[in-house]
Amino acid sequence: MTVARILIIAGSDSGGGAGIQADIKTVTLLGGHAMTAVTALTAQNTLGVTAVHAVPAEMVIAQIDAVASDIGVDAVKIGMIGSAATVEAVADRLDAPDLAQVPVVFDPVMIATSGSRLADEATIAAFGRLLRRATVSTPNLDELAALAGQSLASVSDVDAAAASLMAQGAGAILATGARFGGELEDRLYAATSCNWRSKRIDTIHDHGTGCTLASGIATGLAQGMPLSDAIARARDFVRKALLAAPGFGAGHGPMGFI
Repeated sequence: MTVARILIIAGSDSGGGAGIQADIKTVTLLGGHAMTAVTALTAQNTLGVTAVHAVPAEMVIAQIDAVASDIGVDAVKIGMIGSAATVEAVADRLDAPDLAQVPVVFDPVMIATSGSRLADEATIAAFGRLLRRATVSTPNLDELAALAGQSLASVSDVDAAAASLMAQGAGAILATGARFGGELEDRLYAATSCNWRSKRIDTIHDHGTGCTLASGIATGLAQGMPLSDAIARARDFVRKALLAAPGFGAGHGPMGFI
């Protein structure tokens, strides 16, 4: 049996709700093999992030080299990046011949669900290279607004922001979590665009939704699924995980992975 191999380049979450921990759970439950290049260590729980320690860029690349040279990679998921230098180093590494054709899902993490900032201005400014390398990027509306440099007050603003990024060379854009018209909507801007609408699940235990969605999509792409199918399955996975949340912590708790 061939098992899809997914390389996760992201930060660690000591509370287990998001980051590398959520990524590994997602990839494993969807039938893939998860490998990691840890970009940062965080001290966090459901209430927020209390400390961040960035991993040096050369160590991030060493982790990528170790798994790519031996195990192989069928898809890459990128989450939290510890510094602008790491963004540049990872972008260079993904352009190397052994990874240049591998699909990449980029979740441009800037702020944790708790509101804690996870990327400084220099790091965000460097995200352009990863947007251009990514098969699909999965910003929420706040992230999309920051990347496009404009406010998003309507669906047409979301459309314009995604179009602006793609005009600058970005791959497909999946704008997540739009709340216009009373429902949640995820909008895919690609050669073949799609929209998904669903009723909002009323819970505060939603830590790690973005990480989980992006890892689910990467797993689908690694398994040979078309992009729209990979997104649809990943969305269903996230919704089931939200409904199964165990209710841990006093803040934004982890989802339930069953």
